Amino acid sequence: MTASKPAQSLPGAGSETRPGLLASYRPLPNVADEMIDPSGAVRPGWETLLHTLDEIGPEKLATRFARANQYLHDAGVFYRVYNENGTQEREWPLAHIPILINEDEWRSITLGLTQRADLLEDIVADVYGENKLIRDGLLPPDLVASNPEFLHPVAGVKPASGHFLHFCAFELGRGPNGQWWVLGDRTQAPSGAGFALENRVATTRALSDISGAMNVHRLAGFFKDFRDSLQGLINSPQGRAAILTPGPNNETYFEHAYIARYLGIMLLEGDDLTVSKGKVMVRTVSGLKPVDVLWRRMDAAYVDPLELKTDSWIGTPGMVGALRRRSVSLVNALGSGILETRALLAFLPAISQALHNRELALPSIATWWCGQEKECKHVIDRLDQMMVGPAMSTRLPFEDGNVTVLGSSLDDVARQGLLARLQKDGRGLVGQEAIKLSTTPVYVDGRLEPRPFVLRVFAARHKDGWSFMPGGFARVGFTLDTAAIAMQRGGQAADVWITSSGPVAKDTLLPREDDTFRRNVPGTLPSRAAENLMWMGRYIERAEGTARILRACHARYAEAANMELPLLAEMRDYLKPLGVNLDTAIPKGLQRSIDGAMLSAGRIRDRFSPDGWLALRDLSKTIHRFQDVVSPGDDTTRAMTIILRKLAGFSGLVHENMYRFTGWRFLEIGRRLERGIQMARILATLSRHDAADGALEMLLEIGDSVMTHRRQYSVYSGRISVLDLLALDPLNPRSIIFQLDALKTEFSLLPSREAGANMPAFSKKVLRLHTDLAIMEATDLTPEKLGTLAFEIGTLSDTISDTYFA
Repeated sequence: MTASKPAQSLPGAGSETRPGLLASYRPLPNVADEMIDPSGAVRPGWETLLHTLDEIGPEKLATRFARANQYLHDAGVFYRVYNENGTQEREWPLAHIPILINEDEWRSITLGLTQRADLLEDIVADVYGENKLIRDGLLPPDLVASNPEFLHPVAGVKPASGHFLHFCAFELGRGPNGQWWVLGDRTQAPSGAGFALENRVATTRALSDISGAMNVHRLAGFFKDFRDSLQGLINSPQGRAAILTPGPNNETYFEHAYIARYLGIMLLEGDDLTVSKGKVMVRTVSGLKPVDVLWRRMDAAYVDPLELKTDSWIGTPGMVGALRRRSVSLVNALGSGILETRALLAFLPAISQALHNRELALPSIATWWCGQEKECKHVIDRLDQMMVGPAMSTRLPFEDGNVTVLGSSLDDVARQGLLARLQKDGRGLVGQEAIKLSTTPVYVDGRLEPRPFVLRVFAARHKDGWSFMPGGFARVGFTLDTAAIAMQRGGQAADVWITSSGPVAKDTLLPREDDTFRRNVPGTLPSRAAENLMWMGRYIERAEGTARILRACHARYAEAANMELPLLAEMRDYLKPLGVNLDTAIPKGLQRSIDGAMLSAGRIRDRFSPDGWLALRDLSKTIHRFQDVVSPGDDTTRAMTIILRKLAGFSGLVHENMYRFTGWRFLEIGRRLERGIQMARILATLSRHDAADGALEMLLEIGDSVMTHRRQYSVYSGRISVLDLLALDPLNPRSIIFQLDALKTEFSLLPSREAGANMPAFSKKVLRLHTDLAIMEATDLTPEKLGTLAFEIGTLSDTISDTYFA
């Protein structure tokens, strides 16, 4: 480790002024600071960071931080923002300076949180079990019976795992005296662990030399232990573990997909699951398969529309029934979200004494439930020092969607209204001590400035107790206003470094050298994922076919400056039913095909490589950027060449890098189906005897077969040779028979869904189509037969859908 520099003091603290980043840094009065102690000296650990940052210098730092931002951009890390215009994806806002915590202080924090996690487990077990806390007067009945997070259908249901809580998070803030306080508990479906991983990777891209020198604890071991814990909950030989997500529209969907890919487990939506004979099953292309463990990332009320929230479109009917039969473990158990109730913080100290005979080692922020006369009066008397908000809220005072108010900021009318409400019936409100969060340095325009932050710490249950991520996820204010900490309001995210005085373990998810080696059979493919893969292939191929036609047409328009040429008029009529306007440089139909591929890929992010996603995003951005700057004619011809090159790059990535298992087969099937349909249609249009002049040349150009045709048919180059090359040549990857041959091969390797059947319906159909075409001569291929062939290939898609996706 690099030797630490002597502690430095701030200007005016009685010591020599230090140049560099520290020179202009000023902690806020009466506010704790993570980097500077009350005497003005730099805290241990920060000296090395500051010294190295100064040595790097502003220009190189800007380059390093840009590298971190580029990584996040390339990886597709985003946060979904909700506003009056709907939703949009916001690029991940990384605060590049990490927050440093010494491992000794961290050990103290995690000991306190271990005690707290055990206490929360006992509370939720009692709430859904014996209700001793209510009978003994330690918990008001109103906070349970009237709580929207109390789920009556699961009362008395004991989790199959034996525990309600398996994965928790805790919001921490440091007060002015340096004491850490728990601001809130996250037990419903805690988010942020995946973002913490990405924060670490991005920050390390910028500061790898510093993190290595400072012996920063790694995060992989935490995830490895939790993955092993999930696998340990599987209770049947065929069972599997998965992550249950609300879907792509959720604000943290990227994290769900990232974690699933990182841990190597399935990412499922509610519609992927069904309950059969009391067991939860996933719909796969190989039939129904049992699921024993679900890491739940959706709010509990939406999980089962049959017994919980009846208007939920993202749940699985019958899930509660499966829980009663103890055939599935949910992480965390349904109903555990009640522990996030803000008013509960007021009763934790007394409950801890009653259940565990000890005080909370890590106390909560001071909270008073206004449903009690004495406590309500306390809040009224000290309103200027209080934050007042909903008692049943699960949000922190500064989070979005929270109507918490600061008493000292109210005008006379609002103050009197709040007082009247408290005096009439305060059961729906809590008062909490006004938060004055500690600050951490943020890099702003070449200098460091203090900003408030909240630390989220993650805990996971394993067979011997609780383990904690050695770091976490910090939300840092964009301004000094604590309201700006919320991600929806422009807050930033920072990595958290737990530093050690000596070398740290090099944890990884990879097996150790001495581990027994065994190649696993590739995982099960859910039907929804297979369907999206097939349609992604179709959309990509459709976009390519459209781009080739547009390039050929606009090249001719550029030469003749006449869009009414007979051939172009014929192509305009051909494209119109497909939603493509030839008179528009970048037609909406082409954009829709690429957007369709993006939508399909977005629903299977856990199965999509970062490189593939980056290539697809780049393609989408390019087509939308062209919309406003490209003109018909030569401009469009060049634009389509760029689009085709990027489509080829994406297809090359898929072809060379994607594992050849069932998922790849459905993607390949989609591509071959669409290419066969498109080729048959365009041949039916342009190979007619009465087609406009230049039709055959355009056909060869669209079929990317100009050079091949010249070599194969140097003597005769008429209509029949074009039909032979683009329809019947088994060696031409653009020909119809080549697509049918590929489909025949891929169909034969798909999982069988019909026990005892000699050949599935789709295999019989493609074999018939292939045989009929193989025995034809080019002279037999009339426009009518080609049109029928296009239709028949399209019905193959319907048969596949009926077999695997219904």
